[in-house]
Amino acid sequence: MFTGIIKETGRINKIKDKTFDREIGVRCNKILKDLCIGDSIAVSGVCLTVTNKDSQSFSCDVSFNTLNNTSLKHLKIGNVVNLENSLTVSDKLGGHFVSGHVDCTAKILNISKTGRSYIVDVELPPDICDYIVPNGSVAIEGISLTITGVQKNSFRVVIIPYTFENTNLSEKRVGDIVNIEIDILARYVINFLKSDRISNTSTSDISSRDLKDKILKEKLRENGFIAE
Repeated sequence: MFTGIIKETGRINKIKDKTFDREIGVRCNKILKDLCIGDSIAVSGVCLTVTNKDSQSFSCDVSFNTLNNTSLKHLKIGNVVNLENSLTVSDKLGGHFVSGHVDCTAKILNISKTGRSYIVDVELPPDICDYIVPNGSVAIEGISLTITGVQKNSFRVVIIPYTFENTNLSEKRVGDIVNIEIDILARYVINFLKSDRISNTSTSDISSRDLKDKILKEKLRENGFIAE
């Protein structure tokens, strides 16, 4: 488990294909101090296991499934990645609960600047649209961010200079693919409210999708997820 507060950025210094899988090496500094072989570490939002370590870098194996479903398949030597070691019981929860299990990848549609802050628009894949809401949390490349706007096919985050300059977002360009993890608490809430338990009447007995949506919205409102 992670919090989405990036501890350090690292650079890819090794990529070695192994049949269907891949081994990657990351050169870094601060995070190595408390890192041990076998530990979990989030690399640009993807939970991986440390398989080797020396004084300047660590290595992880990336399975074919992870390669197929995350931005790690696009990595090249020299690329910058976000790093966060796993949460301990004494750590501050500065962001939100991040599992390191990426839900999907998405394309950066636009990057602009207002004042000192950066505005990033990201495409919104249909599979996660129910979980992306204004003022909700989302992890992009492992970074805990607040959603500031949602359109039909995109969502927006506003990023303060410190976060932009101290993560790999400063290296990203329009068209780049990033890892997206939805808020796990939102997933549980929405899935529960969509289940038959949202009403004394099983939703399987309701033929109208509009009626199902109405019941869902009523329950969300009753539980404080939608303002009156």
